[in-house]
Amino acid sequence: MPVSNFVNPADLVRFLPEIILTVMGTLLMVLDPVLHKRSSYAFGHLSLLGLAAALVASVYAFRDPGPAFGGMLMVDGFATFFRVLVIGVGILTILPSYRFLARHDAETSEYHALLLYSIAGQCLMVSANELIMIFLGLEISSIASYILAGYLRDDKRANESALKYFLLGSFATGFFLYGVAFIYGSTGTVNLTSVHAALTGPNAPSPVFVGVAAALMFVGLAFKVSAAPFQVWAPDVYQGAPTPVTAFLSAGPKAAAFAIFLRIFMTSFQPIANGWEPLVWGSALLSMTIGNFAALLQSNVKRLLAYSSIAHAGYVLVALTARSDVGTAAAMFYLAAYAFMNVGAFAVVSHLSGRGERYQNVDDFAGLGQKQPLTAAMLTIFLLSLIGVPLTGGFFGKFYIFKAALESHLVWLTVLGLLNSAVAAYYYLRLLVMMYMHEPSEAATNAEPLSFGLSAALILPALGTLVLGIFPSWVLEFAGRSSNLVK
Repeated sequence: MPVSNFVNPADLVRFLPEIILTVMGTLLMVLDPVLHKRSSYAFGHLSLLGLAAALVASVYAFRDPGPAFGGMLMVDGFATFFRVLVIGVGILTILPSYRFLARHDAETSEYHALLLYSIAGQCLMVSANELIMIFLGLEISSIASYILAGYLRDDKRANESALKYFLLGSFATGFFLYGVAFIYGSTGTVNLTSVHAALTGPNAPSPVFVGVAAALMFVGLAFKVSAAPFQVWAPDVYQGAPTPVTAFLSAGPKAAAFAIFLRIFMTSFQPIANGWEPLVWGSALLSMTIGNFAALLQSNVKRLLAYSSIAHAGYVLVALTARSDVGTAAAMFYLAAYAFMNVGAFAVVSHLSGRGERYQNVDDFAGLGQKQPLTAAMLTIFLLSLIGVPLTGGFFGKFYIFKAALESHLVWLTVLGLLNSAVAAYYYLRLLVMMYMHEPSEAATNAEPLSFGLSAALILPALGTLVLGIFPSWVLEFAGRSSNLVK
C-alpha cells in the first residue's frame, strides 16, 4: 500500500511546529554527553534555533489552513496566533536563562529540552480540535512544567514549588478529564464541532450532564490559568521556581490554557452559554479582587507579580464572559500584551536577584534607576503597561476587554474591573517610587552589568509592549479575523 495512504503531506506540514520542537528537544538530550563539557551555551543556541524554526513553520502552515489527522487538529488563524505567542514566550525565556543557569551551575541540556517539550505541548493544545488531543497537549506541557519548577534540586523552595504544582495540577487535570468523560457519555463524541452540533440538535442530551461536564472542565482550566477560587498554588509556585521558569509559567502555559478555554466554551459549550456565564462572571470578579488586594500586602516581588497574574487572569475572563467575537479578539490581544510585559518584568527580577535568588524584595529595587538606568527604564515600561497607562499594550488590552464587556451589557463587571485596575496601580507605582526615589540598595549596587542575552530579554519585550500600545491595529485586526474561526 502506498505510503501516501498512511501519511498526508498536508497533515505533516500543519503539524510541523510540534515535530520540530519534539525532535530538537530529543536532539538536545542526545547531544548532552558530547557538548556538556565543551559549551553549555550551545544548548541555548540550539534551543533558540529550534524555536525559530518552529516559528517559521507555524507561519508556513497557516498558508494552507485546515484540519489535520482526520480533524483532530485544526490549523487556523486562532491556532497560529497562539502558536506564535507561546513560541515567542519560549524565545524570551531562553534569553535570560543563559546567565541564570551559569550563575547557579545548573545542567543546561535538560533545561532546554524540557522547555521545548512544554512548548510543543502548548502548540498541540492550541491547535487541537478534540478534547482528547487537548488533554494530551495539556499533559505534555504540564509534566515538563512541573519538572522545570523544581529544576534547582538543591533549593528547598524550588522543591516545594514543584511538589505543590504537581499535586494540585494532577487534581485539576483529573477534574478536566472527568468533564471530558461526561461530555463523551452525553454526546458520544469529543470533537469540539460535533459536541456543538449535538447540543443544538433535536436529540440534545440532558442539560444536567452537560452542565456538570462544563463545570468540571472549568475547574481544570481555571487552575491552569490561576483563576479564583483555584489560584492558591500560584504565589508559592511562582516564588519557589527559578525566575526564568516563573516568567515562562506566567505567560506560555497560561496563554495556551486560555486558548483552549476560549475554544471549548465558545465552540462546544456555546449553546449553553447562559448556564456558564454566571460562573465565569463570578470567577472573573473574584480573580481581579483577590489578586489585586493580596498583591498590596506583598514584600516579595515574585509573589507580588504572582498575585498580579491572578488579577490579570480575571481581566481575560471578563472577555470570555462577553461571549462575543469582539471579546475573543480582545482576550487574544491582551494575552499577547501580557506576555511581553510580564516576561520582561520577570527578566528584570532574574537579573537583580543574584546567585541563590537572594534579592527579591521590593526594597532590593531601591536606587536601581541610579545604578542601572536602562534596566530601570525597561521595568518602568512593563509596570506602566501592567497598570494600563496609554501608549502601552496593557492600556489597549484593558480598553478592548472592557469595551467588549460593555457591548455585552456587563456593566457591573466593567465597573468593578475598572475599580480593581485603580487598586492595582498602587503596588506597581510602589516599585517605581522605590527605583527612582530611594538610595541604592545592596542589590542595585552589586548588580552585574547586563549581558547580551539579558539586554535582548529586556529590550525586545519593551519594544513589543510599545508597538502594541502605539499600533494596536496590527495585532487586533488579525485577532479579530481569527476570532470568527473559533465558532
